[in-house]
Amino acid sequence: MRKINFTKMVAAGNDFVVAVEPELRGLKLGALAKAICDRRFGAGADGLLVLGSSKKAGVRMRIFNSDGSEAEMCGNGARCAALFAKSKISSGIETIAGIIEASVKEDSARIKLTDPKNIKLDIPIKIGSRVMKVNFLNTGVPHAVIFVQGLDKLNVGLIGRYIRRHPKFAPSGTNVNFIEVLGPNSIAIRTYERGVEDETLACGTGSTASAIVFALKGAKGNPVKLKTGSGEVLKVYFDKSGDKFKNVWLEGKARKVYEGEYYV
Repeated sequence: MRKINFTKMVAAGNDFVVAVEPELRGLKLGALAKAICDRRFGAGADGLLVLGSSKKAGVRMRIFNSDGSEAEMCGNGARCAALFAKSKISSGIETIAGIIEASVKEDSARIKLTDPKNIKLDIPIKIGSRVMKVNFLNTGVPHAVIFVQGLDKLNVGLIGRYIRRHPKFAPSGTNVNFIEVLGPNSIAIRTYERGVEDETLACGTGSTASAIVFALKGAKGNPVKLKTGSGEVLKVYFDKSGDKFKNVWLEGKARKVYEGEYYV
């Protein structure tokens, strides 16, 4: 048996197993993620964060979903990585999606995401006899955003699974966010995450995507506040000029839960 030291971390209900590269040498990281993230036979998590050295930034982050697939970026994961490696983040966090700026203050972590791209509004998608208007953009990973009423009663798993693999988002698929307006600059959000293949309590890049769509649809005020499934509130700050966005920051609480040993 081989022992791996890890740290369990959580940000707005998104939970992660965090490990450093030297601990994992020689292991197939996708298979490890699938095993260690299992909630019955492993530590249990939405994803595995692998932190290592970088030639471009202070630290490099790789994110593996609980199904073993590797993601380009994870907002809440990056906030956990910032808290974990806070002494090294002055020159940023390297991800597949680009270099992410980050800062940590007590139990709060904020990250600057890449500028949103590929924004498409009001894509008609037929679900049964109903046509839903779906908004799409990329905030490091692809996201669909849908305005709904009665968010708490919505079958996020069923509808999210259908849209996640819809031909309009082929071949990569998309994460799916359902949002309900609470006020001029606040929304509630529930997210179906690609790679986890289920609803999660929060999604950082999804919250960012939803805030951007809300801003395009008439939100008043900055930052946009998002009440996640965990009950925690995330804040998204941005500079908006017409339909262009820059300096997009995601902020919220993050913390270490425990340290442990996992045996392979």
